[in-house]
Amino acid sequence: MAEQRRAGVPERDLATGEETTGHEWDGIRELNTPLPRWWLWTFYGTILWALVYVVLYPAWPLVDSATRGVLGYSTRGEVENAMEAAKEAQAENLQLVATLPLEDVASDPALARFAIAGGRSAFLVNCVQCHGSGAAGSEGYPNLNDDDWLWGGTLDDIETTIAHGIRFAQDPETRVSEMPAFGADRMLTRREIEAAAEFVLLLSGAVHDPSLAAEGEKIYADNCAACHGETGAGQAALGAPALGDAIWLYGADREAITAQIHKPRHGVMPAWSHRLDPVTIKQLAIFVHSLGGGRVSAGLSDAR
Repeated sequence: MAEQRRAGVPERDLATGEETTGHEWDGIRELNTPLPRWWLWTFYGTILWALVYVVLYPAWPLVDSATRGVLGYSTRGEVENAMEAAKEAQAENLQLVATLPLEDVASDPALARFAIAGGRSAFLVNCVQCHGSGAAGSEGYPNLNDDDWLWGGTLDDIETTIAHGIRFAQDPETRVSEMPAFGADRMLTRREIEAAAEFVLLLSGAVHDPSLAAEGEKIYADNCAACHGETGAGQAALGAPALGDAIWLYGADREAITAQIHKPRHGVMPAWSHRLDPVTIKQLAIFVHSLGGGRVSAGLSDAR
């Protein structure tokens, strides 16, 4: 093979018959296997495409911008134009939602659909973290699909709750109510708390101890009925939940009810008027009302 190289004859590998490059390392010869022509032309084409792209489109980053390119096109600009067009298309409906009372918006089928669509989008961004994507809630976070409302389920009630929140200290108009800690503050004995819990189980139709529930009836009347009502129907004006159904915020078993009487948990909801504009809040109120548990205001037919 050395003689072939000296004679200018291409050296070939004995095992494969392929030409070699003439390079040898530790007795191993490098085969001369060129890349396929189609691959090379494809590679050159990508280089040409990149050069054309750099000339036509934004490409090189600068300190606070980028080269604009001959065409001056950008996907960001396209998105901004599309958003402006969408805002222009929605402007009339947004103005109507902003100026009309909630009841009038909800009673107009076309406008209600528009408001519900906007409210659903806002809900998915701001509310699902607590209430869930389907608004079913979880322990400590109310289900918005039923008709059990702590602070009322009319359109106006829902709008007020969204706008000012629950026990949100930064909003002077927030809704506030706090159940006393009957056990932690030693207002009731352990026996009295257990009796009151048993009577609450009776009110909700759950399995209970009749004799202990009878003992708890007077304790309930003296300490609980003022807010929750004699029959456990609750009071939306006070944010006092109904106790006569199977819908519970912190648990429905004996232990959960006893713990809530002993030292109640008080949930906090942000006041969204500090973060969202009034139109979005109105759309959210209409969307939540449309989920199936919103109560109809006086004089408003159920447009759902």
